[in-house]
Amino acid sequence: MPRILVIGSANMDFTVAVPTLPREGETVTGGTFYTSHGGKGANQAVAARRLRGEVRFVGCVGADPQGDQIAEQLEQEGISIEGLVRRDDAATGVALIMVDGAGHNQIAVASGANLQLTPEVAQQHAASIAWAQVLLCQLEVPVPTVEWALAAARERGVTTILNPAPAQALSDGVLAQVDCLTPNAHEAEVLTGTAVNTPEDATRAAQQLLGRGVKRVVVTLGRQGVLFCDGTSAMHYPAFPVEAVDTTGAGDAFNGALAMGLAVGGSYEQALPLANAAAALACTKRGAQTSFPGRAEVEAFLLKLKG
Repeated sequence: MPRILVIGSANMDFTVAVPTLPREGETVTGGTFYTSHGGKGANQAVAARRLRGEVRFVGCVGADPQGDQIAEQLEQEGISIEGLVRRDDAATGVALIMVDGAGHNQIAVASGANLQLTPEVAQQHAASIAWAQVLLCQLEVPVPTVEWALAAARERGVTTILNPAPAQALSDGVLAQVDCLTPNAHEAEVLTGTAVNTPEDATRAAQQLLGRGVKRVVVTLGRQGVLFCDGTSAMHYPAFPVEAVDTTGAGDAFNGALAMGLAVGGSYEQALPLANAAAALACTKRGAQTSFPGRAEVEAFLLKLKG
């Protein structure tokens, strides 16, 4: 089985689905409430596992009921949690999410135990980096931990993917360790100072990031699809049309599927349509992990599109 290591965050998500997102100072009523498991790291691990990858997860949760639920959920998915550290000095991370009728969302996160995933803690699980074919990281844990993991993977010949979310500036030293950077339009703009609204904008931003040491850049543009750039060429992959219900977690579905597609030995030309399909299907259901498709669903979707 393709082997994927995810180092990142794990949260409990508390979501209210509302008719419209509130403006500043406004209260919107008539919503419905539900809880689910989230965190970009755990989400991406589940997305890759649903596509039948062998997945290990390294992260931190609290020694609390929410941490118990996350550990149980990951195990039920078939994800190894030997690297899931329980902390009694911090609560499990929490995300507060609002989703409107068109699937747009607003998210606020209390990071909690995720910030306790220091390089020293992660280094205790260095053997999993040597085991992996692909390492997948995000930015909901301390950046020094991400930098250590990327460098350790590069030393061992492991393919590295960095989803630079939430958006923040990164040094050239971090970017130089990245085989594939996967920002969305906002994250690409934060990293480059270049406004990204179109595939052409994304190409310019990607070229700037390549100049800072990244090997390949994949800019996700929502309904405008994906822009892939590797320094020699730029390719635009249109989004697959679906009726969006909730876009929460779509980017995580994309990244998990991309990691899976590369770990199985596929090229970017093969892995990106797989990732696009997983993200599109995730938009058709509520929640993050609850929306991620299985391999059979993705294959059926792609086959239907070809037919």
